[in-house]
Amino acid sequence: MKINGLELRERAKKVIDIELTAIAALSERIDEEFEAACRLMFDCRGRVVVTGMGKSGHIGGKIAATLASTGTPAFFVHPGEASHGDLGMITRQDVVLALSNSGETGEVLTILPLIKRLGVPLIAMTGNPGSTLARFATRHINVSVAKEACSLGLAPTSSTTAALVMGDALAVALLEARGFTRDDFALSHPGGSLGKRLLILVSDLMHTGEDMPLVNERALIKVALIEMTNKKLGMTVVVDDNKKVAGVFTDGDLRRMLEKNIDLHTTLIGQVMTRQCSVIGPDRLAAEAMQIMESKKINGLIVVDDNRCAIGALNMHDLIHAGIV
Repeated sequence: MKINGLELRERAKKVIDIELTAIAALSERIDEEFEAACRLMFDCRGRVVVTGMGKSGHIGGKIAATLASTGTPAFFVHPGEASHGDLGMITRQDVVLALSNSGETGEVLTILPLIKRLGVPLIAMTGNPGSTLARFATRHINVSVAKEACSLGLAPTSSTTAALVMGDALAVALLEARGFTRDDFALSHPGGSLGKRLLILVSDLMHTGEDMPLVNERALIKVALIEMTNKKLGMTVVVDDNKKVAGVFTDGDLRRMLEKNIDLHTTLIGQVMTRQCSVIGPDRLAAEAMQIMESKKINGLIVVDDNRCAIGALNMHDLIHAGIV
């Protein structure tokens, strides 16, 4: 069978169009039921227990992970395992979020009486407001779609996308209601590049003491060049007699200076340094240092205390090595 490339692309575009339509329709479902569901989850003194079977289970697992990482304690329980002992993981302090497109999934309905017996609030997310699950839920969120993107109308496509987006809507609405911050987010994401971007401070990376390139503004240019060469940061901090930052001298400044035939042995560094230089505090995030360097198109930053006295320096290579980039 020969594959027609044009037909493949057209079919793919049609899938995207169908799913975009399904997502757009969700805006009308952000109603009193959605608000009430958010309140149940916000007031929950335990955890949000998410459950679902098959594809809905996969989406439920992702929703649980998103909730947990954005300030709403949550975990996923497989409905099949729940009826064989895992239901003991649910306490009377919890809230259950059950996903089922049909609202008639057997494994989910099997544990429904047990959830009701515990007196646990049940939020149902289904594509069928008249279903058994929707009718017995404390709150129901409608995620129905006009049609699946699957040309057979069988494989969960638009319906799972709609459920996933609604789950994100719940998580982010709760995140903002809780006043969840970047620092809170970082505490649950300590690993990988995300954790590095959010947790590492300038003070963790900066060069200090003997490792910091530093000269007085009355030093000769040749002294500054030796300092830059020894410290290998492509720059040197220039300070006044009180150790306050007077400016910076970089490799770029050196190139521009050479074009003017300035005498290295008689000229003071204060005469050729860049006075309007960028600085940053030690308690700022390393990611902020990266943003400053990128926006200013520079490769280094001077770290200063509250009195603008130089206490450290760092360059782009330090950020790259730390995985901030």
